[in-house]
Amino acid sequence: MRFGRIAHPEGFSFVVVDGKDDENLVAKEIKDTPYTEPEFTGREWPLADVKLLAPTLPSKVVAIGRNYADHVAEVFQASAEHLPPTLFLKPPTSVVGPDAAIRIPEFATKVEFEGELAVVVGKVAKNVKAADWKSVIRGFTIVNDVSSRDLQFADGQWARAKGIDTFCPVGPWIETDIDAFDLDNLSIKAHLTQEGVTETKQDSNSNQMIMKMGEIIEFVTASMTLLPGDVICTGSPAGTEAMNPGDVIEIEIAGLGTLRNPVARA
Repeated sequence: MRFGRIAHPEGFSFVVVDGKDDENLVAKEIKDTPYTEPEFTGREWPLADVKLLAPTLPSKVVAIGRNYADHVAEVFQASAEHLPPTLFLKPPTSVVGPDAAIRIPEFATKVEFEGELAVVVGKVAKNVKAADWKSVIRGFTIVNDVSSRDLQFADGQWARAKGIDTFCPVGPWIETDIDAFDLDNLSIKAHLTQEGVTETKQDSNSNQMIMKMGEIIEFVTASMTLLPGDVICTGSPAGTEAMNPGDVIEIEIAGLGTLRNPVARA
């Protein structure tokens, strides 16, 4: 099942996105949130006639940095043995949905995309053991962990570099069939369009992940309580590159679709 959130002529709704043909998908309104068994209101719209928003409203976005071996070598010029995975937060005000602009302020001078597999929490979670990670997860989604590298290395901690408004696109929806994904062999790509030319910049695989999914959930919930709707980003593979106003970035993960966002000046 795919849960989304939409803007429609009468307001905003959580929906189930139904259909197999991507050109004829239907958004079916539900009464509550995606974190309970859905109860349909009977209202529905062709997905093409409404606007997809970020599929969740998290209290926090928890991210695992330096969790892909190829990315650690690329950005930090060191191995994961010397720079193990780390944890940081992105504020909920950084979250935007599909096709919303990533807005770069003047003081951020080297802004890069990071296409990532993310999980959306389905229930209150604290001290979850690695073997039980599926019991607290509602589904998978895509995140672009936008990062201002100049601020990241100048500040020495990552709150400003990663937490700027619009620096966390999420979507296009939450896919709840988590058993359909092979987390040891999942394709993750990022396509950057500059001046009308599209190039694939990230072309990696979840097999580069250092801390696996169960380890991530155990690691995070040992320190903090996760709430329904919270997002955990599992790390970026190699291939990140600077993007600028006028560009378009598309993050593609097999089975989850594509998260597309234009880039603009704030």
